[in-house]
Amino acid sequence: GTMEDDVVRRDFTINALYYNIDGFTLHDYTNSLQALNAGVIRLIGDPETRYREDPVRMLRAARFAAKLGFSIEPNTKAPIKPLAHLMQQIPPARLFDETNKIFLSGHGVKSLAALREYDLFKTLFPAANKHLLNEDSSFPALLEYALANTDERIEDGRPVSPAFLFAVVMWPEVQRRQIDKLQNGLPPVVAMTQAASETISEQVQTIAIPRRFSTMVREIWEMQERLPRRQGQRAFRLLAHPRFRAAYDFLLLREQAGEIPPGLGEWWTTFQNVKESERKDMVAALRGSRGARGGK
Repeated sequence: GTMEDDVVRRDFTINALYYNIDGFTLHDYTNSLQALNAGVIRLIGDPETRYREDPVRMLRAARFAAKLGFSIEPNTKAPIKPLAHLMQQIPPARLFDETNKIFLSGHGVKSLAALREYDLFKTLFPAANKHLLNEDSSFPALLEYALANTDERIEDGRPVSPAFLFAVVMWPEVQRRQIDKLQNGLPPVVAMTQAASETISEQVQTIAIPRRFSTMVREIWEMQERLPRRQGQRAFRLLAHPRFRAAYDFLLLREQAGEIPPGLGEWWTTFQNVKESERKDMVAALRGSRGARGGK
């Protein structure tokens, strides 16, 4: 079709500005420059109709607002909360991609605030949202610290993984299920394994998590049970584990959020940075102390 035909297929005015290399001219059919200069996200056409055509546009509006520091125009914003439930119609595989764009692009903290403001977070992560609303839970702080850490890593050019994000988001639900199973008499490791399977199975109904990432998520969770157990050769084996670094970072965030008392993270930090002989001394010092299971 023509350029005019293409304009009406675009979602937001800021994405509908055209540049003609023949004559070096701008073609602005939707007041795009005005919206850009004003810092406004505005849908092209009737907002409710456009959201119903593709509910992912609600996520895009929130993501652009967070990324660019723009505001969402009132008419564009108004239907988002009432229509947030339409996200359930989107294929889970597509929502996995969209979630990565939202949280793994360097503006995760602001994106979380935007998703919560428009009731989109609870549609993507219904179980996690319940824990996020619990004022007595350490989860809000854990999630905030994790996203801030991710934003910092991206700014520094360091790698990030969706597995770590999903491990954090689903963590409080895993803990809740594990506690229930412990109360029913299951051993801690078995309780964690079953709780992990149930939590992931529930979450993938909304957001499809590829197996290569869900496997990493499980390993990060399971190592939270193993990191306090450091006697004998256990500490050396854990240090050599391919998921040690991710599990260690996860542990530090849990301490930072106040979920667990400080001390264990400091022990592992020191253990990584000393010589082999000093590591043996650190492990030997744990014998007969309660520090073998936790703390310093």
